[in-house]
Amino acid sequence: MISTDRMSPAELAALLHFHAEAGVEWLLEQDPVDRFAEFAQARVARGNAGPQAVQKLQTSGPNDTPRPVANRDTPGSFGNRVTAPPAGAPQMAIPDEQAIAEARFAAEAARSLAELKSAMEAFSGCNLKNSARNMVFADGDPSSGIMVIGPMPNGDDDREGVPFSGKQGQMLDRMLAAIGLDRTAVLVTNVIPWRPPGNRVPSPRETDICRPFIERQILLAEPRHLLILGNFAGRFFFGGSDTIHHMRGEWRDISVGGPVGGLTIPALATLHPQDLASAPASKRLAWQDLLAFRARIRG
Repeated sequence: MISTDRMSPAELAALLHFHAEAGVEWLLEQDPVDRFAEFAQARVARGNAGPQAVQKLQTSGPNDTPRPVANRDTPGSFGNRVTAPPAGAPQMAIPDEQAIAEARFAAEAARSLAELKSAMEAFSGCNLKNSARNMVFADGDPSSGIMVIGPMPNGDDDREGVPFSGKQGQMLDRMLAAIGLDRTAVLVTNVIPWRPPGNRVPSPRETDICRPFIERQILLAEPRHLLILGNFAGRFFFGGSDTIHHMRGEWRDISVGGPVGGLTIPALATLHPQDLASAPASKRLAWQDLLAFRARIRG
């Protein structure tokens, strides 16, 4: 338990920022709640409702659905507790294999990036969407022939709904400007469209569910060159478990979309902007990669 009684305004603001970055959405409730009393009542209710509950389930019809509990808090307050899911929200977890199939179907049905964005906004099969503020879709010029792909949104991206926002975005802008590119003149995106809670690495199943969406983005944009940023994105496209220091600086062909109607595109991996911020000595390596990328796209 963290006591806030003796914290300064600056310390309290830093604590709130930490909780927000960790994915905490609600900190306060308008009315005090006795959780111990609630727990005790729930145990008594479970003990007394055994035979009656079974009989009710056996005699209830298919259309007998429980009513949602009325909201006791003031709407719009920080303590507003949603007891009934909003319309369109998933009622139960979708099995991973079914979610992957649904993601593949939704992605393949899209005939433009705008349709793909709408399909992804309507998709409810990835649990990462439940904790993210915004879906972060591709940004920039899809006709440029150049696509820059990072790993997943961070806190700044999640708030803005735009890939590579904040300080990491400023670093990417400088990286591109160094080789004569403007981020508005290329297409920038991420492998994962929803920020994982606490900026954790997505699980393999979450990655599999999101794979059809990023591959469809590539197919629809038809880039001539890909710039891959960081460990996660590099492993996603190249496979294996090498670090970015082993994957960087070497042109490799990646294939998306299968043998029929697919694309094979040359890709170059380099360090992520965050890598340069945390280890400035790595800027020399990234500069070498960027020069190789510029030589290829101009050739």
